Amino acid sequence: MIDSCLNQIRSLENFKSALIKSVTLDSADNSVTVTVITDKPFSETERQKITEILRGAVPVKFECKVRITKLSPDEDMVREKILEILRANFKTLAVTIDKKDISVVKKEEGFDFTVSVMRGISTENIERVVVENLKKNFCGEFTGECIQNKKDASDIEIEEENENVEFEMPVRYFNISKFSILEGSEKQTVAVYLSDLNFESEKVVVCGRIEDISERNYTNGKNQEKVYYNLFINDGTATFRVTYFPRQKNIEKIQKLKVGDSIVCTGKSELFNGFIRFTANSIDYGAPPQNFVPEKRPSKPVPKYYSKVKPELFSDISQTDMFQDVSIPECLKGKTFIVFDLETTGLNSSPASGSIDSIIEIGAFKIVDGEICESFSTFINPQKKLSEEIISLTGITDAMLENAPKNEEVMPDFFKFCQGNILVGHNAANFDFKFVDYYCSKLGYTLERKIIDTIPLAQELLFLSNYKLNTIADHFKISFNHHRAIDDAYVTAKIFLELIKIKKSLPKLQ
Repeated sequence: MIDSCLNQIRSLENFKSALIKSVTLDSADNSVTVTVITDKPFSETERQKITEILRGAVPVKFECKVRITKLSPDEDMVREKILEILRANFKTLAVTIDKKDISVVKKEEGFDFTVSVMRGISTENIERVVVENLKKNFCGEFTGECIQNKKDASDIEIEEENENVEFEMPVRYFNISKFSILEGSEKQTVAVYLSDLNFESEKVVVCGRIEDISERNYTNGKNQEKVYYNLFINDGTATFRVTYFPRQKNIEKIQKLKVGDSIVCTGKSELFNGFIRFTANSIDYGAPPQNFVPEKRPSKPVPKYYSKVKPELFSDISQTDMFQDVSIPECLKGKTFIVFDLETTGLNSSPASGSIDSIIEIGAFKIVDGEICESFSTFINPQKKLSEEIISLTGITDAMLENAPKNEEVMPDFFKFCQGNILVGHNAANFDFKFVDYYCSKLGYTLERKIIDTIPLAQELLFLSNYKLNTIADHFKISFNHHRAIDDAYVTAKIFLELIKIKKSLPKLQ
């Protein structure tokens, strides 16, 4: 739909190189705002025509607002972008050049560029890739070529990439204590960590405290009504659902189990609808060791290179007033924070129910020495349709996610961006971190749980009617487009800095 609208817009005389920069849904006033960029002066007639084109693509229940801005980059902007494109797409070439090897000349209709490369380096597809990417970011026409300089690439040592590190995550086990027979026939001595139960096996032993138990009825193939149980158990590493179909003679024993009891379940794990399902064959009494401290899980090594999503340099140019405190608290100096936010397909952040929701957008900012300096932003293809509720809430559509990278392509890059730093988020400890921790863990990456949550921090320092993100933002006079991950992450970063200026120290990590 966006491509169709853009093609119609580009048929207009002064919009031949136009771009659709953003499409923003404001559910508060039922409006959709489309921002169009052009590099030429335009008439009111053309503005009206573009509004008609976009009005036809926006559902009738929404007001269609059109914002047209004029942007014509200068030589330095184009040069910086070319260097960024080369680093992202031609790693071997990128390590041999810098800005002085790129010349850019502004022409009437756009820009000509020249990239000076060493002898011995392949220049195949460079001009095409650079031009394609420049057109995605700037208006105007672009032409370019690569020329060879007198330096020889054979004199440069290029570090070999090793992006696909082979790493098998070891499964952890603990010794079972206080074992006693309830209705099984065999003593069990070790149990697998529930957080590590992501594999199929004909015989698995798990152990944990019952957090919930429910009795259900079903009709078997002989049209007989039978009983089965759903139990949620926790061993200190995760909560997991156990399904149990008891033998008739053991029902009374199972009915005596209650929340708080610690049990050992022996059974089968199998993949079902993309998730591991555990069905118990027998249930006995038993517990994790006293004062059980889970063994730290080793992590897959940090990726050497960003693969699908690369951070971008960020300069915070938001306007400040003459009364605003711009000093940087000492507690922020020498430290790095990752402020992040997610959009997801739903609110279920626990795999216990067997249907944890998917991440569809990650937005994050890196704060170094108290200054926002890098951004990380991407959509993620959940490989399933979004609900109307999520589309309405976030403004994200299936079409926007169709060509986005998949979860397994994004999380290694996000892990690299985060690793070793303190994570910051609004409700991050109870929500966002659970998602990234789960999806990183599935790929073998273990995130350190070093989190600052801005909700309890704001509750400690401010007296507000509520502590929603937009309420705190209003308190600090920060405006933003709510319910988009990158916008929420930016505002959370600004709020975090303001709260630390008030507190003058870092809060306890969660």
